[in-house]
Amino acid sequence: MAAALCVTLLVSALCLYRGAATTLSPSERLIITAKADVIVMVWLAATIANVARLRFFSPDDIAGSGAGVATPQVERARAILQNTLEQVVFALPVHMSLALLVASSVPLTLALAALFATGRLLFWIGYARDAQARAFGFALTFYPTVAGLLVLVVESVKQSL
Repeated sequence: MAAALCVTLLVSALCLYRGAATTLSPSERLIITAKADVIVMVWLAATIANVARLRFFSPDDIAGSGAGVATPQVERARAILQNTLEQVVFALPVHMSLALLVASSVPLTLALAALFATGRLLFWIGYARDAQARAFGFALTFYPTVAGLLVLVVESVKQSL
């Protein structure tokens, strides 16, 4: 997780530095961010589809979670879906708020969406092995959103002064 934090800090600092000269309007930044966030929503759709796929091909799981205990594969897929949903619910408003409130946000929001996708892939791959194997992917999804939130807090304080 420390490695993901280092990656997040490095990428965020580089993006904020690169974005300092941006002259895009808030609506232009919002459109770019919305396009970048399509990949975030694709990850949510993929995890939903994976649970449905696993249930469809399993007589024990086809009735849904109310019918009893799910198979380990479906339980794992549901855990990945749940975590991805939580991450999406956190990331999307942060990305959109950055686009609206931070003039230099475009490189950062593009990077946040890319880190989200990379983190989800690594989380999904590592989930079947153990907590350590999925930790980097989790952190690479979560820490960039926290970094975006911290940028928003700083920017909000600066704008209030």
